[in-house]
Amino acid sequence: MATSSISGVASGLDTAGIINQLMALEAVPQAKLKSRVTSEQSVITTLQGLNTKLAQLTSRAEELTKPDGWRAYAATSSSAAVTVSTGTGVAPAGFALTVEDVARTHQLGFATAAALGDVVTGSGTTVLLDRLDGTGPVAIDAGDGTLSSLVAAINDPANETGLRATAVRVGEGSYRLLVESATTGAAQDFTLTAGDGSTLLGGATVRAGTDARIDLGTGITVTSASNTFADLAPGVSVTLGADAVAGTTATVDVRVDSSGLAGRVQSFVAQLNGVLADIDAATGSGTRAGALSGDSLVRGIRQNLLDTVFPADGTSMADLGVQTDRTGRLVFDADAFATAYAEDPAAVTEAFTAPTTGFLARVEGVARSASDRHDGTVTQAINGRNQTITRMQDSIEKWDLRLEMRRTTLTRQFTALETALSQMNSQSNWLAGQISSLTNQRS
Repeated sequence: MATSSISGVASGLDTAGIINQLMALEAVPQAKLKSRVTSEQSVITTLQGLNTKLAQLTSRAEELTKPDGWRAYAATSSSAAVTVSTGTGVAPAGFALTVEDVARTHQLGFATAAALGDVVTGSGTTVLLDRLDGTGPVAIDAGDGTLSSLVAAINDPANETGLRATAVRVGEGSYRLLVESATTGAAQDFTLTAGDGSTLLGGATVRAGTDARIDLGTGITVTSASNTFADLAPGVSVTLGADAVAGTTATVDVRVDSSGLAGRVQSFVAQLNGVLADIDAATGSGTRAGALSGDSLVRGIRQNLLDTVFPADGTSMADLGVQTDRTGRLVFDADAFATAYAEDPAAVTEAFTAPTTGFLARVEGVARSASDRHDGTVTQAINGRNQTITRMQDSIEKWDLRLEMRRTTLTRQFTALETALSQMNSQSNWLAGQISSLTNQRS
């Protein structure tokens, strides 16, 4: 219950100020708790940022450990008209090819020209589409049967014709109908006739759809309905470009690219050094203190990450291009890596990617043990500090109630003091008046 007071009316004292000063002293323990909460929240924010970086390092190490993540391939073609790309499961490959044909759409160019508003569907308003695959003709409703309506009906996705139609302007107000399959390949052939079976627009000149075909020069001919030969070799796809024509030749080469592989390792080492730099900033360097200054857990993680360059057999990764420097970071020597890889690719691959014992697996183990979302050491530290903050916030709330009660008590005490002094002042004034009256009577 709130208690009011009249500050210093009787005593002349600033009782409100005195109460505020006393309350400031009473609130010192609560202020310390609030300061600790702020400090703990700063530590948690730093730990969360570090935990995220460690989790990302875990994922990157795991990705590179996989065969497709570790290997890097350079795919080249001797012809700009033939491109080559690699995907999963790629293996070294090399072959020469000659283009015998490229993939084309099936086209019909109709002979009779008409205006867009002319009826062109014969006696009815439908046309028959026969895909020549044995399924029989399909009737397409051409609306009012005009050329523009027929083009719209063929192109309407709802009709699922698999065709593209265009009214090609050949003169003033005069158009000829061009229809082609939406995709390439010899199996895309079709015919279009009027609904009554009669010839549509004077009949059509046909450009038959074709499959792409390449000859590998050893009696092996490969065909594709499109101009891309997917997985022509394991993980290797070849695409014929717009400039490819019959007779185009190309030599395709797919080989392990040690420079590309070195780039991946260098990128990984840079990511690991980023984590080490974050730890240094958090734990303090030189005279600058960080949010995690003196935190043995984080310092231990840093040391464990550096120790990953030393395999259990007592050797090091220096001959393979990875070592530590005087600043406590990792450095990568691309030339040393390339030399080692050229001499023994299998041994280098094993040193980096072997389960449990490989460099990448060792880094992953350290990072995962720290950042695992269930039992990682950094994760547990974050959870523990969050619980501590919760307890301190509960204490702060209890202090709010305690301080409110204390202020009420002090206010009542000083109000009682003012009241007592006011009464004493009244009595003193009355006595003074009585004494003065007696003195005047004697005179």
